[in-house]
Amino acid sequence: MKLTQRDKAHIWHPLTQHKTASAPLAIVKAKGALLWDEDGNEYIDGIASWYTSMYGHCNEVITAAMTKQMQGLDFVMFSGITHLPAIELSERLMEILPSNQAKIFFNDNGSTAVEAAIKMALQYHFNCGEKRDTLIAFEDGFHGDTFGAMSASGIASYNAPFEDFLLKVERIPVPTASNLAEILKTLDQILEKNSCAAFLFEPLVQGAAGMKFHDVIGLDVIIKKCQEHKVLCIADEIMTGFGKTGTNFASDQLTEQPDIMCLSKALTAGMFPLSITSCTLKIYDAFLSDEVHKGFFHAHTFSAHPIGCAAAIAGIELLNSPEILVKRQWIEGSHQAFVEKIKEHPKVKNARCKGVILAIDLNIEMDRYGSVRDKLYQFFLDRGVLVRPLGSTIYLLPPYVITERELEKCYDAFDDVLKVFK
Repeated sequence: MKLTQRDKAHIWHPLTQHKTASAPLAIVKAKGALLWDEDGNEYIDGIASWYTSMYGHCNEVITAAMTKQMQGLDFVMFSGITHLPAIELSERLMEILPSNQAKIFFNDNGSTAVEAAIKMALQYHFNCGEKRDTLIAFEDGFHGDTFGAMSASGIASYNAPFEDFLLKVERIPVPTASNLAEILKTLDQILEKNSCAAFLFEPLVQGAAGMKFHDVIGLDVIIKKCQEHKVLCIADEIMTGFGKTGTNFASDQLTEQPDIMCLSKALTAGMFPLSITSCTLKIYDAFLSDEVHKGFFHAHTFSAHPIGCAAAIAGIELLNSPEILVKRQWIEGSHQAFVEKIKEHPKVKNARCKGVILAIDLNIEMDRYGSVRDKLYQFFLDRGVLVRPLGSTIYLLPPYVITERELEKCYDAFDDVLKVFK
């Protein structure tokens, strides 16, 4: 029996309406930027499997580090215990994170990294003798599916059934070259009327919103104003982190540094579920007390998993290696050339790139999830390219190890969309 048939018996897939959805693609092998299904068909992983496998699938450097680690220490709980992989990972992260970051808290996925950040911010103010109950977030942001992270997210297709149960959030538009004055006016009103604890944002690129870019200068001004009002600023770098926007972190392009950062996805190169919530020493110090309850009583069973830490250490070694740096720069240049080629096409509403992220808004009306979008998804699969259109936005965020032939095949598939898709 085929895997797709066996899958149907018991599995409930994410982001899927099973009454109308096609059978899932059964992948049996992966290497580099390529995937193979159970029928032997080859696909280019054009989005690095949700922006995780940035150094390529089954990367030997990372698998070797994980194999070595599991033969010495497979797992031990992290409450009251420490181990070398966690310590080494914290040291390596401090070498590349913005200079104000000082402490590392371990979680197990992106949503829980954000959840910990929100709780950290709320309790920080509580420990300082203030009750602050409001978050500030961008319109159309996405931060995860646990309740705190979902509260800060602004995409109705994910949140609608839960609106009555969410945290209090005030939203502002993402800054552009033309709207900053209006945003600051709105922000002043929000800060005046609410007890704001934190501003949570995806720096420079909103992923799930459709790879929506925003202005560096405007974001800096917003962060500065929030911090002047003692509102903690949380950079959700789960998608943008580890080189995707051209720098190690999108926050590296800011003048104003976030108080808290959330990392996952490419942290372990897709090899292991692990995430990080980092913070400044000022925040950490607010949890130090003779009163036990002022500690951060938040935990995950698999926090700082040694095998995941080993994968992350190996990934950081690769991130700024000469070979990967050259590939990152080459992909960015290739994207820029492709944008110049297609940006005036009548079916292109907007084409843009940043780092290794290429996004094209099509002049085609469609729902985020629906039959037209599903046809677009299948259109790419038929051409051997795996991407997940975000409504009418198609995008590439390929592994750094993608070859010239593979990247050209992705561009050819995008060209075909503009030529024949209706």
